[in-house]
Amino acid sequence: MATRSGLSMRPQPMIAVRDVRASSAWYQRVLGASSGHGGDEYEQLLVEGQLIMQLHRLDCGHHHGTIGDPALPVGNGIALWFETDYFEAAVRRIRQFGASVATDAHLNPNSGHREIWLRDPDSYLVVLAES
Repeated sequence: MATRSGLSMRPQPMIAVRDVRASSAWYQRVLGASSGHGGDEYEQLLVEGQLIMQLHRLDCGHHHGTIGDPALPVGNGIALWFETDYFEAAVRRIRQFGASVATDAHLNPNSGHREIWLRDPDSYLVVLAES
């Protein structure tokens, strides 16, 4: 059965973060997202009303156990990749916000599109690529 987006399955990644409110504010500023839940333990981030990712407090287990091991570094080995139709606007937001840029806006010769690579407050690698 297809959903309202036309896909029968959609990714809804959840990452473990130290401070849900701070991470939510960072992602809202960088991605132009909005809060779909809010709180100290869990957050849903929306763009144009669609869930794009979830944040979960690292040391909070709820009914399922913790998402990550609080004794280990977070953010290692994962790239959160976002494609946007509004790349220039995203780069302007990133520059105005002063986000930590790992690799500045550039043309990826393999894909033929522009990208900017960032580090979020928990050191997750976040890539914004133009559509």
